[in-house]
Amino acid sequence: MPDTKTSTLNSEATNYGALATLVTVFFFWGFIAAGNSVFIPFCKHYFHLDQFQSMLIDFAFYTAYYIGALLLFAYGSYGGKDLVGKWGYKKSIVYGLLFSALGAVVMIIAVNMNAFSGMLMGLFIVALGFSLQQTAGQPFTVALGNPATGTNRINLAGGINSFGTMVGPIIVAYALFGTTAAITDEQIAHLDLNKVIILYSFVGLLFLGAAAMFNFSKKVPAGILAEKTERADKALYMLIIMTGLLITMFVPVFSSYKIDITNATTEFIHHLQMGRMKWTLGALAVVVISIFVASSLAKKKPEGWGAMQYPQLTWGMLAIFIYVGVEVGIGSNLSELLKQPEFGGLSTSEATPYVAMYWGSLMIGRWTGAVSVFQIKKETKILLQFVVPFIAFLIIILVSVISGYNMRPLYFYAICVLIQALAYFISKEKPARTLLIFGLIGVVATIIGTLTTGTIAIYAFLSGGLCCSIMWPCIFNLSIAGLKKFTTQGSAFLIMMILGGGIIPPIQAKLADVVGIHNSYWVAVGCFAYLVFFAVYVKNILIKQGINYDAEILN
Repeated sequence: MPDTKTSTLNSEATNYGALATLVTVFFFWGFIAAGNSVFIPFCKHYFHLDQFQSMLIDFAFYTAYYIGALLLFAYGSYGGKDLVGKWGYKKSIVYGLLFSALGAVVMIIAVNMNAFSGMLMGLFIVALGFSLQQTAGQPFTVALGNPATGTNRINLAGGINSFGTMVGPIIVAYALFGTTAAITDEQIAHLDLNKVIILYSFVGLLFLGAAAMFNFSKKVPAGILAEKTERADKALYMLIIMTGLLITMFVPVFSSYKIDITNATTEFIHHLQMGRMKWTLGALAVVVISIFVASSLAKKKPEGWGAMQYPQLTWGMLAIFIYVGVEVGIGSNLSELLKQPEFGGLSTSEATPYVAMYWGSLMIGRWTGAVSVFQIKKETKILLQFVVPFIAFLIIILVSVISGYNMRPLYFYAICVLIQALAYFISKEKPARTLLIFGLIGVVATIIGTLTTGTIAIYAFLSGGLCCSIMWPCIFNLSIAGLKKFTTQGSAFLIMMILGGGIIPPIQAKLADVVGIHNSYWVAVGCFAYLVFFAVYVKNILIKQGINYDAEILN
């Protein structure tokens, strides 16, 4: 007899009531993460930091995802029980929200003490809570209906997440600066920190409110997993070794941030930058080699490897790592690219609408994919898959115009939106095919961008956001397919790989110091190329295991 607490999961009909509640948490992830783009310049000028020091905000945030997921896995491996499975998806998300609320409290205390390091700790704790929420939230979204259509539900949640990403910086900027218009560095340096206290007091209350809503909602099932998980000591030891090696690589990079380069020679600065790039490349090598070794050893003797005994999971870990890296890398380096004369020589303020359109492109793609969640006629669905992306595009234009930005140079970006809609229609909602098509478009677009300049190149790089928009749910769904009792363990491994956002963008930035910001975008070409490979390879892996989502989803 099935467990009554899990009987509502994995049913054919989508639990829309639970899904509606769950997507509000996805909004928070996007809203807060995007707020970092405002806190970076705020902290840089208020605390008189250089650009490298201010980037510690993103590093602290993304590293927390890796540490949080690793701790969850270590508990499950040593304790013999999956903590998320034991608590259930519902309580895990509630606990994660409460932990993020604690991070908001730490942030408020740090602001009162005027301590930048304390603010980093607050953001780290907030992201630790997000790590727990995402470890439970992603598979929970898949489990609230037919697993074969889980990609569509994650697309819907991702669309809400992207909306939070789009409006987050605007709202946070208004909360801090009182306006969304440009503000000088000198003005930032003299802002009242009480605004940060007010902001994070409000954020903390939102976390508490969401936790209460989720906890007391009768529509959300407990999501407790009755199956016991096996120990995965080999996987744990590999991750511990990998973490130790990563620390070895990171220490030389971040111990150098205190070096004063105000009066340094060009030769010294070049030597410092090359050293940082070398150690960051070393961190990348550690992750890639560790995953390859784990996959090879698990294939020979699967006992002790847990979820890593499944090749779709290990290759998917690298895919998530690279996907997050290329998504963040394109966006983080875009403003610097647009400063170049051949790209218009735009100031940071003038580049803002382009950056907004890049992140908004994620919303465009995810809203398109979310159409399939609803049970509507085939003809209506096809129509909406072409109409919805343009509605999202117009919303981005409208929000940006209201915020005071000139969006006229981006009107013809609608052509790229049309290409995205056509590509999604051709993909027929099949995860492997969708990832393959958009990966190929990403390769072509970034090659065009690196070989050209001006508007064509800008549009090509912006379309990277359209390509990335639906990749996360495809990779995630394909990676946890067939894991059964190892599903939440595999989810934790995938969440760890968000670490890619803290390694690949700095590599591109350091490469830009050597070959120029434009040529640094060859990194994106390589990343999309791997995702194309993964789409083909993982489909064959799953077919050998008797799993073919592409065949299961109706044409």
